[in-house]
Amino acid sequence: MAGEVFKNRFTFIAAAVGMAVGTGNLWRFPRVVGEYGGGAFIIAIVVANLVWAIPVLMSESLLGSKSRLGTIGAFRDFMGRKFAWMGGFVGLVTVGILFYYSVVCGWALRYLVYAVTGKFNDSNVDTSVVWNDFTGSAWQPMLFHVISIAMVGYIVIRGVKRGFESVLNVVIPALFVILVILFIQALTLDGASGGLEYMFVPDWSVLTEADVWLQAFTQMAFSTGAGWGLYLTYAVYMRQKEDMATNAGILVSANLLASLFAATAVLCTLFSVRSAEYATTAAGNANQDFAFTYFAALFGQMTGGAIFGPLFFLALFLAGISSLIAMVELAARNIMDMGLTRQTSVTIVVVATLIAGIPSAYSVDFLTNQDNVWGIGLLISGLCVAVAMMKFGVERARKEMDDVSDVRVGKWWSVCIYAFPLMFVLLFGWWMQQALEDVPEPWNVTSTFSIGTMLLQWGVLALIMLALNNVLANKVMSGPMSASMGPGTPFVGDPNLGRWRLPRMRRKGGAE
Repeated sequence: MAGEVFKNRFTFIAAAVGMAVGTGNLWRFPRVVGEYGGGAFIIAIVVANLVWAIPVLMSESLLGSKSRLGTIGAFRDFMGRKFAWMGGFVGLVTVGILFYYSVVCGWALRYLVYAVTGKFNDSNVDTSVVWNDFTGSAWQPMLFHVISIAMVGYIVIRGVKRGFESVLNVVIPALFVILVILFIQALTLDGASGGLEYMFVPDWSVLTEADVWLQAFTQMAFSTGAGWGLYLTYAVYMRQKEDMATNAGILVSANLLASLFAATAVLCTLFSVRSAEYATTAAGNANQDFAFTYFAALFGQMTGGAIFGPLFFLALFLAGISSLIAMVELAARNIMDMGLTRQTSVTIVVVATLIAGIPSAYSVDFLTNQDNVWGIGLLISGLCVAVAMMKFGVERARKEMDDVSDVRVGKWWSVCIYAFPLMFVLLFGWWMQQALEDVPEPWNVTSTFSIGTMLLQWGVLALIMLALNNVLANKVMSGPMSASMGPGTPFVGDPNLGRWRLPRMRRKGGAE
């Protein structure tokens, strides 16, 4: 395979942070923090990061860097040919998110244009009307969906060095600068203490609710990228001897920091500009339109809103694009592993996203359903990654990571991996019990939040992947530890990761 590799550790971490820090941090995190208990939800998020996100990301880095293949090839080579379907499932769960995520990026771009042109400078503007007019338009959501995915397609088609590495080296530092500016500005507002109290003072009682933990783990997976296969994909281009343990810790820490910056900026501004009652209602009842109605309405009512409004939506757009790049690369990497060129692979992904994103572009309800189905589906993907480590050998995997990590990977990682099935069963069992009690028509497959719609979509995807298992296993090219050599076969790679070869065998008598 034509090899590309990130220039250095900084560029890899920048790309990885860009993969993780997306609209989930600015668009999703502030509203779910408000909806699910503020400080208590943050505690649940920290727990989820420690016991789920970091172990999964470390595992993904091993899967990608050792196999040098996308999700399908990595699972095939680590687990055996019978498990290629599992890599396909993990990849397509993320592709399911890709199809609507491009639409969300389009929303951010449209609102950036609105903000720059002064749409929200008037304190009397009704942002609910603006939102309904935009999402109800016959052409606007689709136009900005097309612009977003076309822009990302152009970046990804240029490859690692000339494409997303060079772009993300600029975008990610710029994104964090904007977040810090918004964070500091929000803290200087009168009444900001109300937002801080709402965010960080926990209501311990909500930690007994299954939905809080499910949403915390879902947000963790959605935000960090754990289980998506995105980190696995970037690890394909990782330099040899890259520190897997420290990199995963840096990624999760940076992602959590970005989330807290964003949530603080949003909630402190809400509490400062409007009443505490309004802020509590907005944070607790908001849906997909949170940033575009409740928060957008504040810019015309605050000092400097004409500056901070464009900055917020620029940050939202940059965050979305950085994650969208990783999703397109994941899908394209799997296609490239089947022998197609990067140009052809990326073109296929872009066209598929354009078409499959149409329902989400024209129906917020459909997008909400897909966000729920595939967002929670990421927990299944995380379980698949843990199962891959068990099949490969947990202690063996830990030793592989220890060999390249400055920080020793302790037994805690092994314990977390072995605990994944139990965590998954408890979490999902708890959630299903509560869903059966609280969700109207829980088995109605046409209901947005029902158990039935989730099980149907997950089940159909799993059955299709199982049926195609042999095709996938045969079609994906060989990597340095491909199934034809047997999992675990030692390999030697050149410094540029361009070509991989088996170690040279010695003839009898010792001559090579």
